[in-house]
Amino acid sequence: MGQQQLLLIILGVIVVGIAVAVGITMFTDNAVSANRDAVTNDLVNLAARAQQFYRRPTALGGGGNSFVGLTADAAGLRKLTNRAQNANGSYTITSAGTGTGVVLQGIGTELADGANYVTMEIHVSNTKADSVVIVH
Repeated sequence: MGQQQLLLIILGVIVVGIAVAVGITMFTDNAVSANRDAVTNDLVNLAARAQQFYRRPTALGGGGNSFVGLTADAAGLRKLTNRAQNANGSYTITSAGTGTGVVLQGIGTELADGANYVTMEIHVSNTKADSVVIVH
C-alpha cells in the first residue's frame, strides 16, 4: 500500500472514532433528559394526588384540608416504607408536617453529572403546585 492509502485509512479510523464518541455523548445526554422529564411527570402526578388527599374528608381516607398523614400509598405509588418507586425513580415525601404544604422529591435512575442522580422537587400547597426545582 502506498503512503496515501495508509493516511486515508488512518483518517477514516479517526473520523469514525470521533463519530462514535459524539454518539455516545448524545445518547447519554438524551437518557438524562428523558429521565428528568419522566421524574417531572411523575412528580406532577403525585402533586395532583396530594391535592386530592388534601381535599378528601378524613372519613373517606383523606386529609380533611391537611397534608398531615399523606403517605406514598395515598399519593398513588407502590409503598416501600415511606418511599415509593417506579421504573423512572424513587419518590419521597420530604415534608408534610405543616398541614398546608408538602414537598415531594424524586430521584431518577440516570446519573446527571456522572456522580449524582437526577433529583427533582415540587412544592405543593393546598391550591397549587409550585414550579419543579432541578436539584441536579
